[in-house]
Amino acid sequence: MHPLAILQLLFLLMLANGTPVIAKKLLGERWAWPLDGGRHFLDGRPIFGPSKTVRGVVLAELITIAGAPCIGLDWRVGAVVGIAAMAGDLFSSFAKRRLGIETSGMAPGLDQVPEALFPLLACAGSMPLGLADIAAGVALFVLGEVVLSRLLYRLHLRDRPY
Repeated sequence: MHPLAILQLLFLLMLANGTPVIAKKLLGERWAWPLDGGRHFLDGRPIFGPSKTVRGVVLAELITIAGAPCIGLDWRVGAVVGIAAMAGDLFSSFAKRRLGIETSGMAPGLDQVPEALFPLLACAGSMPLGLADIAAGVALFVLGEVVLSRLLYRLHLRDRPY
């Protein structure tokens, strides 16, 4: 196991996934253009939904890039984590819309696993991560996401707890 690498990546995942939530609280609807442009997929449902915004993806990427050097990682690792975390989040939203789950509706596991798994897999070639590290990272992220979500809710930074 490589606990330092896992902790560094979990920190970047927290930045990537927390930034859109905090941006929404601080900026309201300013620059919150839906990433899917309000379009619908072949099934008539939104592609991602209105809560997935250009602002959220761009800010998550920028903050993750900026955060990587602060913890001793190259900014490019931050870029990979940011892109992969947002891809995981968009994958989750796309899947939830196909399953008929409304925007911001909860889907335990589906809401957390891709957001952690995609970045950890993407970093496996450039960081010392084995399968056990990736599994541990995903498990810690899922647990941390639930705990952090409740804390953000109590601090009025999140609309509802997970």
